[in-house]
Amino acid sequence: MTIKILPSNPDWPNRFLVIKSLLKSALPDDSEIHHIGSTAVPDLVAKTVIDVQVSVLSLKDVTTDSMAAAGFSLGRPTSDHCPPGKALSPEDLAKQFYRCEEPFFANVHVREKGRFNQRYPLLCRDYLREHPSAAAAYGEIKQQLALHFPNNADAYYDVKDPVFDLLMAGAVDWARSTKWTDPPSD
Repeated sequence: MTIKILPSNPDWPNRFLVIKSLLKSALPDDSEIHHIGSTAVPDLVAKTVIDVQVSVLSLKDVTTDSMAAAGFSLGRPTSDHCPPGKALSPEDLAKQFYRCEEPFFANVHVREKGRFNQRYPLLCRDYLREHPSAAAAYGEIKQQLALHFPNNADAYYDVKDPVFDLLMAGAVDWARSTKWTDPPSD
C-alpha cells in the first residue's frame, strides 16, 4: 500500500455522514458516533480514508456479525498506541477495528466510553480544529513522512505516533483551560 497524503476535501464530512448511516443499524442505540482523524479537521491534509469512532459501554455490545451485515469487515489492530511514559491498562487501549471500502474507504474504531483511547482522538480532533497552525504543522509532518516512507506504513506510523503524542501535551493543557469535555455524537 502506497501512503498518499492529499489536500483537504470538502466532501469528507458528507462521506462521514454516509458511513454513519450505515453503522447505525449495526450498533446499540446508546452508541456515540464521531468523525475523527485528519479528514475531520477542516483544511488538514489526509489519506482519503474516513476515520470513525464508535463509543460504546462495552466492546461486547458490538458484534462482528452485525458489523458485517452493515458492510464492515473486522480488521487489526485490537489495541491502540500507548504514549511513552503512560502506564495504561490493556482495557484503556482495547478496541475493535473494522474497515469498509464501499461506498468510501473507512476505518471504524470501536472503543469503550470513558477509556483513555476513547478520549484521545476526540481531544486531538477538537484541539486541531481550534489551532490551525498546529494542524498545518502536523499536516506538513505527514506529507514529509509520506514522501520519505511511501511504501513503509510501519516507519510512517513509528514516527507519526510519537509526533502526535507531542501535540497531545498542548491539547491536554488546552482541554484544562477551556474545560473541554467529550462532545456529543456528530
